[in-house]
This record gives sequence, C-alpha cells and structure tokens, in this order.
Amino acid sequence: MATVKTLRRQRLKRGIRKKVNGTAERPRLSIYRSNTSIYVQLVDDDKSVTLASSSSKEVSDRTKNTNVEIAGLVGKKIAEKAKAVGIEKIVFDRSGYLYHGKVKAIADAAREAGLKF
Repeated sequence: MATVKTLRRQRLKRGIRKKVNGTAERPRLSIYRSNTSIYVQLVDDDKSVTLASSSSKEVSDRTKNTNVEIAGLVGKKIAEKAKAVGIEKIVFDRSGYLYHGKVKAIADAAREAGLKF
C-alpha cells in the first residue's frame, strides 16, 4: 500500500502538470528523486521527447560530496547540456517535491549556469 507521503506527492504532481507544459522553445525541467540518486530531464511535451538529461550517477562520486552538493552539480550539468542543444529558457517542474534542499540546489545551480526560469 502506498504511504500517505507518496500519495500527497502524486496529487501535487498532477496539479503542477496541469499548469506546466514544455515546448521546443521552452522545455520542462523535470526532477525525479529516488532513494539513491537524483535525475533531471528537459522534456518537450508537444513531441513527447527528452531533449537532455543528467543524473547524480554521471556527475560525481558519492563519497566526496553531500547530497545537496551533488544536486548542485546535476543542475550545472543539465544547464551545460541545455546550452549545447541551444536552450536558454525553461519551465521548472518540481514533480511534487518541496522546493527545499536538493530540488532548490538544482534550480539555483541551473540559474547560476545561465538557464532562465
């Protein structure tokens, strides 16, 4: 049975997705947090295509940094990949997670690297 916490997140996620839609000019930056990793994608919802992606598995060794620092590295990496594809502006989709900790670190790092929300 699903916990109350996951049901709450799924309800919030549905509400966010009703309002947030990614296009080719302004894709959606979607976040997923698992127990061990954090994943970020740039999605064009009109074509249902992932334009770029990054995860904590490809940016750093877990023994050297804290989770929030690793999330910041993921934010910088996705911003670099977005610039390589030619994307400057995005729409932020926190997927029902609170805008705190790792989610905030990703957003702040992406902004510092040049993405506009």
